[in-house]
Amino acid sequence: MTGYKTEQRGLLMEFLQHNPDRQFSAREIAARIPSTEISLSAIYRNLSALESAGLINRFVKEGSREVYYQYTQAERCRNRIHLICTKCGKTLHAEPAMADRLQSEALTSAGFRVDRSKTVLYGLCRDCQYK
Repeated sequence: MTGYKTEQRGLLMEFLQHNPDRQFSAREIAARIPSTEISLSAIYRNLSALESAGLINRFVKEGSREVYYQYTQAERCRNRIHLICTKCGKTLHAEPAMADRLQSEALTSAGFRVDRSKTVLYGLCRDCQYK
C-alpha cells in the first residue's frame, strides 16, 4: 500500500483482521476501538486508504444508507465470492466450484469477467430462511 503506516492504521488493521467475516460501519469500528487510540476522522481516512489499496471492500446494506467495510485479505476470503445475509449480516464464502460456475457462465453468456475479490451476493442464510 502506498503511503505510510501509522499507529492508528495498525490498530484499525488489527481490528479488521480479527473480524474478517463481519462488516462494520466506521461508527461501529470507533465504538469497538477506544477513542483515545483512534478518532472517527482517522478511521474514515484510513478506511479510504485501505479500500484504495484493495485490502477492504465497501458495502451498502439493503435498506440502509450506512456504508460498511470488510477486510477481504484473510486467507479464507481470497479469490472467493462473498455471500452476505441481509438479515443477520453473516458472511459466507462461496465454494470455489460454485464461484467457478458463476464466473464461467458470466463469461460465456455475457462476455463478462467476474472479479471474485469484489463480488458480493446478498440474500438470506440458511438459519434466517427458517426463522
